[in-house]
Amino acid sequence: MPSTALTSLVAALTVLLPATAGAPPPGLPPGVSLTTLSLGAQDADDHWTVHVYLPATLDGPAATAGTALGPRQIADRIAAALREKGFTPRVERVDLPDFADRPADVLGWTVRVGRYATSGEASAELTRVRAAGFAGGTRYTAQDGADATAPQKVHVLRVDFREFRGTVDTEFGQALNGPETLTDLMAATGAAAGINAQWFYNRAPGGLYVKNGKLIGSATQGRGGIKITHGGRRVDVDAFTARVTLRAGGATAEIDGVNRLPGEVWNCGGVGGDQPTEKPQHDLRCIDSSELVLFTPEWGVPPAGEGAEAVLDADGTVLAVNTTRGAAVPAGGSVVQAIGDSAAWLLGHAAPGSKLTVTERVEDSRGHRVPLTPDTTILQVGPTLVRDGRISVNAGADGLIREGADQTFTYNWTLRANPRSMIGMDDRGRLMLVVVDGRQAGYSEGLGIAQTAELMKRLGAVEAMNLDGGGSSVLATSGAGIVNRPSDATGQRSLGNAILVRP
Repeated sequence: MPSTALTSLVAALTVLLPATAGAPPPGLPPGVSLTTLSLGAQDADDHWTVHVYLPATLDGPAATAGTALGPRQIADRIAAALREKGFTPRVERVDLPDFADRPADVLGWTVRVGRYATSGEASAELTRVRAAGFAGGTRYTAQDGADATAPQKVHVLRVDFREFRGTVDTEFGQALNGPETLTDLMAATGAAAGINAQWFYNRAPGGLYVKNGKLIGSATQGRGGIKITHGGRRVDVDAFTARVTLRAGGATAEIDGVNRLPGEVWNCGGVGGDQPTEKPQHDLRCIDSSELVLFTPEWGVPPAGEGAEAVLDADGTVLAVNTTRGAAVPAGGSVVQAIGDSAAWLLGHAAPGSKLTVTERVEDSRGHRVPLTPDTTILQVGPTLVRDGRISVNAGADGLIREGADQTFTYNWTLRANPRSMIGMDDRGRLMLVVVDGRQAGYSEGLGIAQTAELMKRLGAVEAMNLDGGGSSVLATSGAGIVNRPSDATGQRSLGNAILVRP
């Protein structure tokens, strides 16, 4: 059953969706509209507080604690220690809401001190808390993710293909490892509008990325993604896996990654002995000391370092075999880099003039092969939000809930309010690109993941997927520029890739 907070959000959205909307920006092509909704309102219960960090173990030191929440026993111990120092702490329970693959539960307990009208007052109290031998930070309670009526600014771009004659697809800069701002990408392509897309690590998009039928980004095995076909006229939310195989004569080896740094598996969910896990874990870096990684021309210049590499032409003929890494990718060709034990395998099976064959297979959640046609783009982002008209957040399978005892990431990223970006399709076949501003007290607090799914459902989505968010959340049109308020003080970030609306 949905939590009380989510039930309240549904009721609030039902009332507030016909909210104030600004005048549409100039220059949008026929069939493309932009609406800004003002939802919720600041109330007297919203306040700043000191959030005291907890040690990982019951007897751990308080001064160097780094977890945002923990078991009740640890929270009670830190609260008792605060009382001994003259503070009046509160021990508060944090609940994990119902997800499609994870039932509601208690995530942990937090310890907080004070209620203040301003961040400055909370910061002053934090200084006193630290001086007493504790660690912590400040929080604004409307951003806890449990306030269904907190202020929100929601920007909704709809593309009605009954009138719009252009396309909606993805784009990146001159190279995958060279991120660019959304407005620069729009200017370079003549796009009418755009939104940020995948998260990015080591200056490149993270997760399965198929662009116009070509696989150019590694899969986080089994994680959610969105398949875009027919120029954006159809979007399908699903979970995807990808297997890439290298054949040399009668020998085969699995390619661990495509267009990423060898040995670093961001979001985990890889293959072949990654540590500490092969399961998806969002924003966690797994490692693998023995890998084969394929680089295509889209990447740019491959990384240099120890190991081995084979340089291939467009037909897979080996042009060179090197005992260090860093050769350029030939036009239309590729480079297979290897580290650790995989370097010995590559050196033993590749020789100049021989042929190496790369095969790819992308599958959906039912195990069906996904044809990689020139009309197919897949972005693995996540989590899934709405599938077949029903809210469906696979928080466990998408790696939004941390393995192990420390649930700080789950609390901060999954439950707490953050800026969010989303893509979806409504029941009238209109594509939706949506941004909710966040981390701006009293203006727009942002949403937790469960609330994000509720919002997309209330906006009419029958398919919806979460995109990269936080400081990367940005929506722009060619006529108005950036239409939301990115949460970074410096404005919009450079992006690994973007979704663009092109006339």
